[in-house]
Order: sequence, then C-alpha cells, then structure tokens
Amino acid sequence: MTESHFPQTPPRFSSTFDPYTVAEIQRAAATGIYDIRGGGTKRRVPNFDDLLFLGASMSRYPLEGYREKCSTDVVLGTRFAKKPIHLKIPVTIAGMSFGSLSANAKEALGRGATLAGTSTTTGDGGMTPEERGQSQTLVYQYLPSRYGMNPDDLRKADAIEIVIGQGAKPGGGGMLLGQKISDRVAQMRNLPKGIDQRSACRHPDWTGADDLEIKILELREITDWQTPIYLKVGASRPYYDVALAVKAGADVVVLDGMQGGTAATQDVFIEHVGIPLLSAIRSAVQALQDLGMHRKVQLIVSGGIRTGADVAKALALGADAVAIGTGALIALGDNDPKWEAEYKALGSTAGAYDDWHEGRDPAGITTQNPALEARLDPVLAGRRLANYLSVLTLEAQTLARACGKSHVHNLEPEDLVALTIEAAAMARVPLAGTDWIPGQRF
Repeated sequence: MTESHFPQTPPRFSSTFDPYTVAEIQRAAATGIYDIRGGGTKRRVPNFDDLLFLGASMSRYPLEGYREKCSTDVVLGTRFAKKPIHLKIPVTIAGMSFGSLSANAKEALGRGATLAGTSTTTGDGGMTPEERGQSQTLVYQYLPSRYGMNPDDLRKADAIEIVIGQGAKPGGGGMLLGQKISDRVAQMRNLPKGIDQRSACRHPDWTGADDLEIKILELREITDWQTPIYLKVGASRPYYDVALAVKAGADVVVLDGMQGGTAATQDVFIEHVGIPLLSAIRSAVQALQDLGMHRKVQLIVSGGIRTGADVAKALALGADAVAIGTGALIALGDNDPKWEAEYKALGSTAGAYDDWHEGRDPAGITTQNPALEARLDPVLAGRRLANYLSVLTLEAQTLARACGKSHVHNLEPEDLVALTIEAAAMARVPLAGTDWIPGQRF
C-alpha cells in the first residue's frame, strides 16, 4: 500500500471550535459579559505588506539621495481655514485621550511631535496643559461625549477634529473603566470617580450631513474661520462617508481602518466591524476625485501604520498624510521588554499586552496610577518618539527617491504592484507580473 492509502490521523482540534473559541465560550458562560480589551485586530488582513514599489530603472531615473532633494512637507486645511497647518512631515499623531493615557504620556506625545515638526491630537477627554504646552501644533478632538469640551480650549487648538467614528469600533463609543477615572480625569470629564464610563456612539445634536454642516459652521464662528476642521470616520463605507464629509464642509477627512487600536472596546467590535485600511483608501480618493476635491480636501489615513514603507504606500494610493497611534505608544516605551516580568505577572507578555483598559501598564503610559506613571520620563519618551518619526520619514523619502520622485506626494498608484489577488483588488493596482487588476472593468 502506498502512503496515501493509510488512514489519516484526524486533527486534534476542530477548525471551527478551536481552543481559543472554546475558551471564549467557556468564559462567556461563566461570566455573562462580553470580552473587553485594547489594541487592534489580531486577525491577519490584507495590508501594505502585500504591495511592492516598482523602483526606477531604465524607464525612469531614481533620485540621488545625497544631492537631490525629496520633500516631505504637507499643508492641511487649505479649503476654508484662514490658517492651514503646515507640517514638516506627513506623519501625525492620532487622538488618544487623557484618561486612556497618563498625563506624562500626553506630554511626551506633544514633545515628540514638536521635535519632528508634526501635530498631535487630544483624544476623548479634553485638553491637558501638559499636552498643549508641549505641542507646537495640537488638534482638538470634538467627540460625541463632549468630555472636557469648552469654547476656550477650542480656540486654543490649531485644528478641530470632529470624530464620527474610529476604525477599531465604527458605530460604537469609547469605554473607560472606573479604575482609570482618577480625581483629575473625573473633574475634566465631569464624571464620578471610579465609575465605569461608556461614551456615546453618535453626536447628540445632529443626525446627518445637513445638520453636520450647521455644526461645522458653528465651530468656524467660534474660531473666527481661522482653524481647519477635520472630520474623522471609521472605515466602513468610505466612498459615501467621504463624499458626505466634503458636502458638510470639512477641510480634512481622516479615514481610520480596522487595524487601528483602541484603549478599550468589545473584542467583537475590534475583530468583526470595519474594513482594512488598504481596502478603504482608493474608495475615499475616488470620492474626492469625483467631486473635484482631491488634494483640495486633504485625506489623512490611519490604522496599522508601522513603517516608512506603510507611509509611502498610503501616500502612493492618494493620501496626503497618515496618523499613528499604537506605533507611537510603542516608541514611547510601551511593551518594553524591560518590564517583561511585570507583564507576565499580569498574565501577558510585553509584545502581546492589550489590557490597557485595566490601568496597570508597567510602562506608565496607559495608566492613571501615580507610581506607574512616574516611570515614564516625558522628555526621554518624547525623544524616542521623535526618533521613530524621523525614521518613518527617512524610509518614505528613500522609497520616493527610488521611484524618481522629488516629493513624497508625487508617489502614485502606478508605482505599486500587489503580491496577492486580494491586495490587487483592494488597492486597485496590478497583480505583480501582470497588467491585471481584479474586479476592474475594461
């Protein structure tokens, strides 16, 4: 008998009811509550790693890195704002709240962004003096919760970002467990100390694009038309959401894919709601192009940006800038192996820690515990972040030069090919070695 005739040993575990699924059912049966965690999706989805650049050779010439300039600056808010934001690099810091993060972490984000010549964003929880004081350019998030919101802080901001949704949880609000609601957080958010908080999933004073247009006009009146107005949406129906954002009068659209992290939400949201950033960018750009607004209304994309290659590929697909969150926290010092023993004591490990909502972060970043927070030196952490931002920018420049581009914004879809059919269809670029774009009608 040949080997193929022998009975095959059945797998030990079902592919449907694998050990993790069984454990989750058992946990749900024992507790009666859904699982809450931080971080982003753990499933593998098509991403920027599935794209490659076509470097210059005979058909075009690369730029010489030591002699020929490749610019990286970006201007945001050119549509209506009297004072658009001019950043040195196309990488910004996404909104992460005080409450979710410690005051030292917020200060460090401001320091790092300022050193790198870019902006940081407040998040859901109001503006702290530490962040405003250290951020040369600060974007103020205007969320459904209205936590910490007041006209004075709106006027102190360099831009206002109205948050409709977040990539990790489009259609859902934020969560902050009671152990992170300290006296200061409670005062800023007007909440009782130590009580679990769940933010609203939609704004209380408008229900559609026409109402939103009125709200944007109100914000422009408050800021005397000086300040750019961003509109942030979680990636789900990007073409229509971006088109409606333009109709409502936004200067900038922020599009957040499902790989984006969160401080805390239901695991079922993180893993089963939204779409990958790779599948959202081209639809968003198409909406802007159809309205004649591409590059007039700027597009910032976020959700799983890790490297300069990710940055360059996002720009090549049509974005004006990117925003980072999880990568920034890691740069500050989160998940540092030096705290491995303490991560293990929490039942986790440095590289896999996603219990940020519990407020026990050994690195002192996602906590309100004074002893833990004191471990984070905001000056040193800010320098680490600035170094990371510098590397992202240099990597993106390197790739742009290799494609013969004198500005990172000159990268285009023609510079890309895909390694998989899924990525080719989502990014609308050819499968490598062919001229085939799956799903494209000829």
